[in-house]
Amino acid sequence: MRLFIAINVPKKEREKIYRAGKPLREAEYPFRWVKPYLFHLTLKFLGEVRPKKTKVIEDAVERIALGTGPFPLEIGGFGAFPTIRRPRILWVGIDPSPALRCLKQDLEWGLSEHGFNRETRAFHPHFTLGRAISDPGAGAFRGLDTLSADLTYRSEVKAWKVDLMESHLSVSGPRYEILSSFPLKGSSGR
Repeated sequence: MRLFIAINVPKKEREKIYRAGKPLREAEYPFRWVKPYLFHLTLKFLGEVRPKKTKVIEDAVERIALGTGPFPLEIGGFGAFPTIRRPRILWVGIDPSPALRCLKQDLEWGLSEHGFNRETRAFHPHFTLGRAISDPGAGAFRGLDTLSADLTYRSEVKAWKVDLMESHLSVSGPRYEILSSFPLKGSSGR
């Protein structure tokens, strides 16, 4: 099983993000565009996990979720990894608020106790909008920096729960399945 832990936002918010990125898609840059129903904020990628280890993961995530209250996610700003001039991933950002950073850190430490490596790279929360096709050629992303800087999108949604998700990969693209949801302390899991 290929697992990860994520925060999912409401369908209405995913559709708003998708609409905000329309000028990027219309510019016909060489990206494979992500469908809005696949947008999520990855908190921790676990990789290939044996099914029997799922219960241990669920227990750890539930304990962490119960120690974290609901908090706002401030969404906005377009960018790319590693850079906007040579992008592999095009994204819309999420403010790394103290509450979000603490949740991420708690997951890293809590799951490291069960054999999962702690992430050492800086945390850059985002929703992936597109992935660059391999070797698009020189100048393929000319003007992307200006276009993305001119786009404005700001929104705020509340994080109410954390999801353990499974990624199913195929030639037609990924499909994500929520295996378990864990309401944050004091929330109904909305």
